[in-house]
Amino acid sequence: MPFTFPADLSLWDIIQNLRPVPLAIIVLLILFSLFSWTIVFSKGTVFSRAKRENRSFLRAFRKASNLQAVAVASEQFTSAPLVAVFDFGYGEIERQIKQRGALVNKDAIERSLQLGISEEVTKLEMNMSWLATVASVSPFIGLFGTVWGIIDAFAGLGNAGSASLRAVAPGISEALITTAIGLAAAIPAAIFYNVFGTRIKEMGTRMEDFAIEFQNLAERDFGG
Repeated sequence: MPFTFPADLSLWDIIQNLRPVPLAIIVLLILFSLFSWTIVFSKGTVFSRAKRENRSFLRAFRKASNLQAVAVASEQFTSAPLVAVFDFGYGEIERQIKQRGALVNKDAIERSLQLGISEEVTKLEMNMSWLATVASVSPFIGLFGTVWGIIDAFAGLGNAGSASLRAVAPGISEALITTAIGLAAAIPAAIFYNVFGTRIKEMGTRMEDFAIEFQNLAERDFGG
C-alpha cells in the first residue's frame, strides 16, 4: 500500500501534541540553551571590559615613572586582570621593603606574580565547563529523543496495521525536532567555548608578559 502524506500536519500541531518524554527532552534542551546563552553574554561582557581596562592600565603602567605611581593609577582599572597581577607583585615588594628595607628576594616576587596570574586565569575560566557540558551533552540528549521518536513511530505503524505516513509522522517529527533542538543548543556552546578559550589563552600570555615588565620596573626602582 503506498504512503499517504498527512498534508494537514503542521509544526504547531506536532508541538501541541508532544508526548511526555519528547516534551521533557525539548524543555531540558531549551533550558540548556538558555543557560549557555546567559553564560555567553556574561562572559562576553567580562572579556570586553577586561580587554579594555587591560589596555588602559598598560598604557598608564608604561608611562609611570615608578611602581608607586602605578599603584595610584591602578585604582581606576579595578576590572583589569593585569591590575590584580600587579597587586600581587606590588604587595610582595611592600612586604620586603617594610621588613628588610630592600628588595632582597626576587624569586618571591616572581612567585607572587605567578599566583596572581593563576588566580585571574581561574576567574576567567569560571563557567567555561558549563559551556563544554552543554556542547557535549546536548547532541546526545537530542539523540535520545530521536531514538524515542523512532520507537514511537514504529509502534504507531504497528498499531495502525498499515504502511501510512499518518501513522509514523508524529514519532518521526518528534525525533527530528529533538535532534534539531539538541544541535541548536550544542553548536553555539561549542563555538563560544572555543572562542572564549582562545581569549583566555591570549590574556594569560599578556599577563605573563606583564609580569616580566613588572619585574623590570621593580629592579629599576629598587635596584638589582
